[in-house]
Amino acid sequence: MPLVELPLPRSNTDLPRDVRMFLRAADRRIEDFQHSICIPAFVPSDFPRVYDVLQSIAAESLAPGQRVCEWGSGFGVVTGLAAMLGFEAWGIEIEPQLVDAARKLCGDFDVPAEFIHGSFIPRGGDDLVEAGGPSAWLTPESDDSYEEIGLDPDDFDVVFTYPWPHEEEVMFRLFERYTAPGAILVTFHGADDIRLRRKTSRTKKRPRRKNHG
Repeated sequence: MPLVELPLPRSNTDLPRDVRMFLRAADRRIEDFQHSICIPAFVPSDFPRVYDVLQSIAAESLAPGQRVCEWGSGFGVVTGLAAMLGFEAWGIEIEPQLVDAARKLCGDFDVPAEFIHGSFIPRGGDDLVEAGGPSAWLTPESDDSYEEIGLDPDDFDVVFTYPWPHEEEVMFRLFERYTAPGAILVTFHGADDIRLRRKTSRTKKRPRRKNHG
């Protein structure tokens, strides 16, 4: 398997003032959102801890470049934090109401993050999703999200995602197949469980399907 575990940075609770303000607003808006709209698959991660990890990736130049993509970006908080750290950050989210909320949150704080409404499954990756078994939250349908961004999955240097337990292997396989060697995968698994992995070699991509007719 071309993924190797990386050590996690020590937790740093001293968040910059602008990050604290951003997170306070995000917490309030998420609470209001969850009271008014029910999206069962939307569960926020530990944003300060994720910020620690992203900050260490930036400070220690662990990633080969500055492009970050959040797979299933929800309210856009992690994508926004990445942008605040100087990354070029995109979030891909299937729920349109969450995309709207993410754009408003980051727009209100002048955070230069971009959000795409669609599936983060790259073209040709449907087989990996289907092999993972039935999922109520993970769409097996790829679409034109990366075309809309103007980048391919292997153009991203860091990917963040918060998979449900039965989706973890699917996420790992997608990352293995479609990202470039050196790319870093950051995953949140609930509580204080964050994992950091690097892709060390290239895997063979599934050929893209040709359109006929």
